[in-house]
Amino acid sequence: MRARNLIGLTAVLAFIATPAVALAGDSYPHPTPFGPQRPYEPDVAGPVNIDRGSVTYTEDGGSRYGVKISFTSQRSTTTGVEPAAARQFVFLFDRSVHFNPYMFPTCDRSVIAKHGAAACPEGSQVGSGRAVFFRGGESDVLVFNTTFDKGLRGVLIHIPVTGAILENTLERVVGHYRDDYGWGLNEILPVSDVPPQERPSTKEFYVTFGAVYKGQSFVRSFARPGAELAVGVWSEYVTGQTTLVEGTITRP
Repeated sequence: MRARNLIGLTAVLAFIATPAVALAGDSYPHPTPFGPQRPYEPDVAGPVNIDRGSVTYTEDGGSRYGVKISFTSQRSTTTGVEPAAARQFVFLFDRSVHFNPYMFPTCDRSVIAKHGAAACPEGSQVGSGRAVFFRGGESDVLVFNTTFDKGLRGVLIHIPVTGAILENTLERVVGHYRDDYGWGLNEILPVSDVPPQERPSTKEFYVTFGAVYKGQSFVRSFARPGAELAVGVWSEYVTGQTTLVEGTITRP
């Protein structure tokens, strides 16, 4: 199943178009298919998700090209029931955007799992946000610079209330995505013993990528001020539905 929502964005406020309804039988290709693979699970029956989104760019106050990029995701269904749980997300960044993970300390997921986020080294936090759950409640979101096997770089998105530590690998996009994007952060939600159709879902998710450490910016955009930048989020759900929310934003 497929749904593509177009979002018109500015550096301050995102204007969201009426979302397309997912259509059976179609799908969007994975933007970063050559990184870590999620264990196979068969699709399950469930609702059709509707994704909406917005993005803001702000200067990070550090280096000349440094920016913070904030994603807002809102999720609902065509029938009003709880959205199907996610399998995977890919945050898509304009070709002008580059990451600077080597200049920042890292935090290993084992540190967070054993000792909590407060034990991560100073300077390793490179983002933050908030998760709002469909079944009630919300949580802060913490983002940490990290390393993975085989030399991969990326971030950990930690949701303290649930204990989730979500690995996001930084990968080059492929195929037609290269027309607009350079890098993607590929987030795989782990398989659990909870049946897919019973897994909880968020209805709102906010996350900002960007930080300054010793004068260095974690995220940089080399586009000129006023340039139009591409942004997007690709999603896959336990029903097999995929969605792609895309738009452009003006570089501040």
